[in-house]
Amino acid sequence: MGIIYSYLFLSGLVMGSFFNVVGLRVPKKLSIVRPRSSCPRCKRNLGPLELIPVVSFLFQKGKCKGCLSKISPIYAVIEFITAFLFMITPHLIGWSHELLVAYGLLSLLIIVSISDFVYMIIPDKVLLFFGGYFILVRVIVPLDLWYSPFLGAAVGFIFLLLIAIISKGGMGGGDIKLFAVLGLVFGYQQLLLVFFFSTLCGTIIGLGALLTGKVKRKQPVPFGPSIAIGSLITYYFSSRILEWYVNLL
Repeated sequence: MGIIYSYLFLSGLVMGSFFNVVGLRVPKKLSIVRPRSSCPRCKRNLGPLELIPVVSFLFQKGKCKGCLSKISPIYAVIEFITAFLFMITPHLIGWSHELLVAYGLLSLLIIVSISDFVYMIIPDKVLLFFGGYFILVRVIVPLDLWYSPFLGAAVGFIFLLLIAIISKGGMGGGDIKLFAVLGLVFGYQQLLLVFFFSTLCGTIIGLGALLTGKVKRKQPVPFGPSIAIGSLITYYFSSRILEWYVNLL
């Protein structure tokens, strides 16, 4: 099993690097294939040894080999988080067809977190791709109620749209459409739990950023990363949380 988990970790490193490319290029309407990766400052194309996930960043001490400008650590952080989640997921949910849903969900959440964090945009192309993917996968791995994913998508869209209208723009269009896609994953029953944890994480992150001076009052904060955290908490631990709550009662 150690070999399998090592393979999943290495696969996650590679996919994390790819997700960085997708999350950074798709919002700018650039190809995810060309041009080759380059230093954003000196524009020098990166060689093969500079593209090894995490390892290249560590060996180069976080600097470009050409111009010695600092490289954002966010790239390596995303790669490591992706690798860790890829490795730990089968342990948390078991070896079953549900992994088709889990790895799709991880891919979606990581990509939209990158794009929302950097550009405050959740690309429609990404949401359309994963929306179609989850519709197909839910045929193979259905929820207990076959209509729950479609009802979840409708509930997610309408509920977030109402919040956006009431708050007069307090919720972005990308967030609304993302919840519609998440409805296909979670169904209508768990989607409110996703919203609860997402809002809780968003509040904590927002207050932390405000107290540390990272953002100013009334400055918008990307909600995508908070939705990602709330979704993962719900997906991995909702049954344990509900069991703990019932025991408390």
